[in-house]
Amino acid sequence: MDTKTKGILAVLGASVMWAVEPITAKLAYTDSDFIETSLVRAIIAALIGFFYVFITNSRKLVVTKKQFSALIYIAIVGTVFADLLYFFSLSKVPVLNAVLIGHMQPIFIVLIGFFLLKEDRLSVSDYLGILTMIFAGIFVTAKTPANLQMLKLGTIGDMYVVLATAAWATTAVVMRKYLRQLNAGTVTFYRFSMGAALLTVYVSLTSSLVISNIYQILVGVVVGTGTILYYEGLKRIKAAQVSALELATPFFAVLFSFLVLGELTTIMQLFGIALLWVGVYLLSKREPMYF
Repeated sequence: MDTKTKGILAVLGASVMWAVEPITAKLAYTDSDFIETSLVRAIIAALIGFFYVFITNSRKLVVTKKQFSALIYIAIVGTVFADLLYFFSLSKVPVLNAVLIGHMQPIFIVLIGFFLLKEDRLSVSDYLGILTMIFAGIFVTAKTPANLQMLKLGTIGDMYVVLATAAWATTAVVMRKYLRQLNAGTVTFYRFSMGAALLTVYVSLTSSLVISNIYQILVGVVVGTGTILYYEGLKRIKAAQVSALELATPFFAVLFSFLVLGELTTIMQLFGIALLWVGVYLLSKREPMYF
């Protein structure tokens, strides 16, 4: 099997995990809260990362000072802030809303590269891609033409997912800039172990760590496995290809959320998913025309 095929399969596997994650999280909320679930998830995901390092190369836990600084940022912003906000939002919004808004990261990654890193100019395709993805998010959160007409464009829970997505985008930039040479298990281990340590301090001061149900463990296994697959795919194929392949996640989410949770999807939401594909395609184009 060649490198590209391995990368494609890894990202598709990660897409399945991203679709399963919010469903297992919602099931875990039946007798636990989002903070407790987030802590158990982080601990299990860190163990998955450590196990992957052990079976691939036991020396790969050693990192440089610059890499460790980047890992601290990813742990705090990605695991403690964004993941916690995302898990809280799952108690407020349907799975499809959370998954699709979460996959609007390319918008923020492009804008971060333009405004903060000053690495690239925005092309016509970039602007069109960003605009298309914004409309995709509006259609999914509004759900119906009637809501759209009355400007009911979502809830506060949807806004929480947007904030989490923006934070994840910054960690993706840091990962691609500083950590692409690290073992995928190493990044996973540090991201979730440091995040778990910070969450443990909070939980120990407010309550106690209790594993309330099997779904809390399952969500940790799912996210740990998905993170490793995502990083392995990112090493083997282009970032634009990774973003495009990840768009399989909303389709899996529609299927799983209906079968497991009974959540229904409207025609306008399905149209929003299709627009998301178009938006990522436009962002991945190499367009010579600039404003």
